Amino acid sequence: MIKKQNSFKCDDMRPYVILNAAMTLDGKIATKTGSSEISGEEDLKRVHELRRDVDGIMVGINTVIADDPRLTVHKIPSKKQDNPIRVVVDNKARTPLNSRILSDDAETIIAITENSNEEDFKERHQKLEKVATIFLSGKKQINLKDLMEYLYIKGIKILMLEGGSTLNFSMIKEGLIDELRICIAPMVVGGHNSKTLFDGEGFDFMNEAINLDLIKNYRLGKDLILEYKVKK
Repeated sequence: MIKKQNSFKCDDMRPYVILNAAMTLDGKIATKTGSSEISGEEDLKRVHELRRDVDGIMVGINTVIADDPRLTVHKIPSKKQDNPIRVVVDNKARTPLNSRILSDDAETIIAITENSNEEDFKERHQKLEKVATIFLSGKKQINLKDLMEYLYIKGIKILMLEGGSTLNFSMIKEGLIDELRICIAPMVVGGHNSKTLFDGEGFDFMNEAINLDLIKNYRLGKDLILEYKVKK
């Protein structure tokens, strides 16, 4: 079932991508130990309302391994058909077979590379094929533009991106994010090894930065919600 609304439009043959995340005031999405309980109850409901309204939801493999998320709609009243298609960017087919993301609550697509030098890569690939839809692309890293085109053809017109930080940067660097919805919690955690909203290689100069337009901001319980459009 396609849940796309007419207000979300993308000129390319790819989904309209909304990056949604919660972070502390100092820009951290997790502590150095991986703790990521940031959002208040009101924001969690907002997130699940967004999940209900999109066609797909995408995360990276590190998020799957660290958090074992369900990526379903469960913080608000919902039905199984409200769950979006789940997408995992997993270069080396490392998704654990007991992951909650592989439940029968919704279809799961795992994007992996076409080959790997790791000895048991082929075996992991074959096992995942039995429990998920596999998308093959790229030699060492997933071609994200090809993945977006595939998801669009699959009927995913609105895609919710929930990171993590490396995938977030790769997506925005490739010009594949249209909108950001960020919950800023009134807390500070610090830490050199704490994950930020965007990691990856980063840009060298400020004039290379991705520019945003603030389109909406509001209080939600103890948190501040900021919504931005990405300038193209």
